[in-house]
Amino acid sequence: MSDAYLTKEHLAGFDNYKYNAKDTSPLSIYVMHPFWNWLVEYFPKWIAPNLMTFAGFLFTVVNFVMLSWYDWGFWASTELENTTPVPNWFWALAAVNIFLAYTLDGIDGKQARRIKLSGPLGELFDHGLDSYSAFFIPACLYSIFGRGPTSVPPIRMYYIMWTIFFSFYLSHWEKYNTGVLYLPWGYDLGMWGSVLMYLATWMFGYQLWKVALPWGLSAGQLMELCLHISAMSNLPMVVYNMYRSYKDRTGKMRTMKEAMRPLFTYGSFMFVCLLWVFVSPSDIMNHDPRAVYIMTGTIFSNISCRLIVSQMSNTTAETFNWMTGVLCGAVVMSLTMPLLERPILYLLVIGSSLGHWHYGSGVVQQMCAHFNRRCFMFPESARGTSIVDTPKVRR
Repeated sequence: MSDAYLTKEHLAGFDNYKYNAKDTSPLSIYVMHPFWNWLVEYFPKWIAPNLMTFAGFLFTVVNFVMLSWYDWGFWASTELENTTPVPNWFWALAAVNIFLAYTLDGIDGKQARRIKLSGPLGELFDHGLDSYSAFFIPACLYSIFGRGPTSVPPIRMYYIMWTIFFSFYLSHWEKYNTGVLYLPWGYDLGMWGSVLMYLATWMFGYQLWKVALPWGLSAGQLMELCLHISAMSNLPMVVYNMYRSYKDRTGKMRTMKEAMRPLFTYGSFMFVCLLWVFVSPSDIMNHDPRAVYIMTGTIFSNISCRLIVSQMSNTTAETFNWMTGVLCGAVVMSLTMPLLERPILYLLVIGSSLGHWHYGSGVVQQMCAHFNRRCFMFPESARGTSIVDTPKVRR
């Protein structure tokens, strides 16, 4: 494995990159941006924007790690025998953590423009971590509902994650073809929804999500529906924006084959993942859903990061991710050697994590060397100078 993941063509594309995004969310425009504009003024100018981005990401990781300790199998909120509920104080902490993550994700770009250090490195770093958070945040929410007859089984939570993954990937696929990142409304609604859900669980207990509603629904099942609708709310606009970019000739004007290439990368990965859980000889989804979620979320983040690199550098996206190939081999081995299925899954969790971390750190180091930046530090040479190239994205 080499650190040189970015080619000369990638780096040349980053040199010519110009940020172009549109945020039309009323919640973002009229509430959050004024708040973030006020708050960022209290941050010292020596704090690097990427440090704020990474700190916000770590708050989501803390939630996930703590819930992995208290509720690895998602049984804690089921009221079944031999189960221990997650400590009630944790839900208040989780609400604070997710709000801090959301806030830091909102002001990191403003800090970059404030100290004149905006650039493609910041946007790539920001969106790369967001692709990982697309797994961490819903996985944590699942512990609120837990399993059980009146809640959401692991496979349906898996479908929710895939819906969220698709929404995230769709936005960057859209930018890959149109050149414009249309920020989805569902992000702001989802982050505020997460904060409120954690606070409600802290105040009323996880039993709140077991309350019976009309038509035989539970509060948890209703929330499942809301998550699907929120995640897919941007699909109609993506279709429209793609149509307009080709009709008005304002986009990249790629051929149909080239335009659809990233969707094949995503679709092949999704097909293999769902095939495994459907044909699993040991019912791996119900026996160890958290490990399945970790493996899936990590590989998805790697696929997304590679698409983000391609769309920012205006290069051709890859057709097939090598991790999907490894996953295919794991599925075959699981079917031929069922007793090894769970160890194979854990090897995939470890291997995909190390591979993705290596890729991410390698790309960031190349970008830092190319643009003469230090990822988490404010360079002394930049003080008092204007080195603005492109505004960094809000999230």
